[in-house]
Amino acid sequence: MIMARQWYARTSADLYARSVRLVAPLEDRFGQVLMGWTVIVALACLLRILFPVTPSTSVATTLEMTLPHVAILISPFAAYWTANHLFPRDRLFAQPEIRLALVGRWKSLDVLTARDNPVFGPTGLMASLLIGMLLNVPVRTVEFMTAIPALNSNAPHWGQMIFQAMTFDLVLMNFLYTLCFFMALRRMPFFPRMLLLTWGIDITSQLLMTDYLASAGDLPAEVASALAPLVDGNVKKVFISMIIWLPYLLLSERVNITYRWRTAAK
Repeated sequence: MIMARQWYARTSADLYARSVRLVAPLEDRFGQVLMGWTVIVALACLLRILFPVTPSTSVATTLEMTLPHVAILISPFAAYWTANHLFPRDRLFAQPEIRLALVGRWKSLDVLTARDNPVFGPTGLMASLLIGMLLNVPVRTVEFMTAIPALNSNAPHWGQMIFQAMTFDLVLMNFLYTLCFFMALRRMPFFPRMLLLTWGIDITSQLLMTDYLASAGDLPAEVASALAPLVDGNVKKVFISMIIWLPYLLLSERVNITYRWRTAAK
């Protein structure tokens, strides 16, 4: 029993140290992340524009494919710019006036006491959530690139609807998940409720998109059946994330000290 406890303590300490090494350089190296994103996504977008499913017959039809891909490319940059303006790095942010997380018994802390607490900061298990939010951006982008061809007004109406709806959803969610990532990384107190809002927007977007595409009367059955797993998969991933992370966001000592400046009442 003693050996098992010692093994658990060593393993926990090792995992925590790894999370610190993982999270600490994220802010400083995000420029490199954006550079890698720009090179890879710009190349993929360029290939899609140069070799579209529906040929471009004018400047207008070329722009119809180019502008959506530009929006996809710059969505993380827009989130980064927004984060830098709304909650700059190394700043202290006020707590919300109204508490929404009412589960458990907690004792309020002042900001200095909270920051001095050993569990303050987005490390430990929180590091997995941070990386998950960030990885959600390239994963959804790859799914879009492989499932949705680049289309313009020369395509059937249902094809234009799919391309426009899926592009809007991708740009919006890439922006929101990147913004949530920076809110968590910079200890922004509104992070937990912003992530919950983003999950809600994600689910609502998928449902609205399904209704929107269903309104295309000429949508081929085989296309509808091919889109269904993509939309269904996105909804399931959000629900799985909520089931896993919502209890943690409500009850974790680290989350409550870092983002709510409170500790468990004895």
